[in-house]
Amino acid sequence: MNYLLFEMTAVELAKVLDMDASDIYEKLEQPPNSTMGDVAFPCFSLAKVLKKAPQAIAEDMRAQVISQSAGLFEEVKVIGGYLNFYLNKAEVLRLFFGKAKESQTVAFCDRLGVAKQRVTIEHTSINPNASPHIGRARNAMIGDASVRLLRYLGHDVTVRYFVNDIGKQIALLVYCVKDIAEIDFNDLLSLYVEANERIKNNPALEAAVFALLNQMENGDKDVFAEFARVVDICIKGQMAIFNAFGIHYDKYDYESQYIQSGKMDEVLSALRETGRLFEDEEGRLVLNLEAFELNSEHPYLPLTRKDKTSLYPLRDICYNLDKAGDDAARNIVILGEDQRLYGKQINAALHLLGVQGPEVVNYSFVLLPDGKMSTRGGQVVLLEDVMRETVEFARAAIVEHRSADASAALLADDVLPRQLAYGAIKYSILKCSNEKNVVFDREAALNFQGDTSVYIQYSYARIQSLLRGECLDAGIDDVLMLTHPLEWEMVKKLLSFGRVLNGVSQDFNFSALCSYLFELCQYFSRWYRECPVKSAEGSQKASRLFLASVLAGVIKDGLSILGIEAPEKI
Repeated sequence: MNYLLFEMTAVELAKVLDMDASDIYEKLEQPPNSTMGDVAFPCFSLAKVLKKAPQAIAEDMRAQVISQSAGLFEEVKVIGGYLNFYLNKAEVLRLFFGKAKESQTVAFCDRLGVAKQRVTIEHTSINPNASPHIGRARNAMIGDASVRLLRYLGHDVTVRYFVNDIGKQIALLVYCVKDIAEIDFNDLLSLYVEANERIKNNPALEAAVFALLNQMENGDKDVFAEFARVVDICIKGQMAIFNAFGIHYDKYDYESQYIQSGKMDEVLSALRETGRLFEDEEGRLVLNLEAFELNSEHPYLPLTRKDKTSLYPLRDICYNLDKAGDDAARNIVILGEDQRLYGKQINAALHLLGVQGPEVVNYSFVLLPDGKMSTRGGQVVLLEDVMRETVEFARAAIVEHRSADASAALLADDVLPRQLAYGAIKYSILKCSNEKNVVFDREAALNFQGDTSVYIQYSYARIQSLLRGECLDAGIDDVLMLTHPLEWEMVKKLLSFGRVLNGVSQDFNFSALCSYLFELCQYFSRWYRECPVKSAEGSQKASRLFLASVLAGVIKDGLSILGIEAPEKI
């Protein structure tokens, strides 16, 4: 889909139609193949308004466009109910040259009439009780890529992390380590799994855990300090892993702060005033959400236990009220598919309080070949293990595919194996649509062939090798020499970068960006074979070097948005 070309077409059509250019822009489509033109406008939606057949409307519009357009179109055809435009290649190449010279690839991303915005994004927010597994890391990868994308587009983004430091699972872990003076982060997972096994048939242990929670919520400083000690160890351990993986946060919010501040009592009081909060037969405080028709079988959202200690939803409502205070234009949260209903319930509760809830981005599970992961059951593949093993695999692959001298140089500081390995992990997750499960297979994830980040990184490195030592001084007359059909398709593909990013910024489904980069590199491979660069001369060589340099910039920027580095040499 062509972003700037769509914009230009929309502006021309606005001269003919009684429609705003931005509305026309949203309707434009890319024809299924280049023989049908470069941009198409469907006339079906105008049929009722104009009381004409779509094809007749297209015929009328064609005559007007031909008489009023300023040379943007070489040809305009009516195909079915579509008006199809064949763009003037020289005009598009001038645009391409000017925009690329003006401010490089970001120039392809300015959107009609959209101001830069303040954005709040919450992602990951896993329980601080163990090392993160690859399933939880899908949340972090989608969240981090979302942050990078919006910042790339110029928005002011704050990344928030909600620390669950007082839930039952944390209390269980606190109980089990209360007599251990020195706790190592790497021991927490086994301690947590063991504790969950013990509590299954041990009512006394469960009672002791709830007693700890009660003490904490009622201000016991010693208990609070013990919770803080365990949570701090885990958060530091988790963040060390995420930070090494290139994922960072701006602000950490702790659930316990809403107990200490009295915010939960304020929220419960406000919810009582809505007439929707009641105490059930077990003594719990429960919110009636029947009016929202979210779940006919279970329309109630428990907010406290029977002893009136808080449940996670109550603390989450407080947190979302806090986030709403950021007054951001967009407030986004990344949640797993299993929390789809929960996200709607929280937004319904916020609606009762007169507050707009966050945009919820859901994603499906990362599965093992034999089923769903479970931290509680110990059935997980840890992110840190995948990171380490993939780096080892990358190191071995470099040794296998390069000479001894070349391998030694590339492995000298271990940077390249990490760049390839971490990119492979992220790409294998992000290339899958959010609504699809990712079946995480260790061997497949470590495969550096096919539709992988390594193929894209290698394409970038090849382009850098092509450009190394060359004089990049092409002028507009040189760029007009990009006349090969493949070059025309590549120029249009590059100009589509902004539209791809705009689409992803609406639903945060990064499979579209992954596909775009993969297809762009496939174009490059064909172009490199069919359109020699080094052996070309004069304007032709200058134009091809220019095209290659812009291509490299888009690939590098696209990878960066995914959180993947682009090595200069592989």
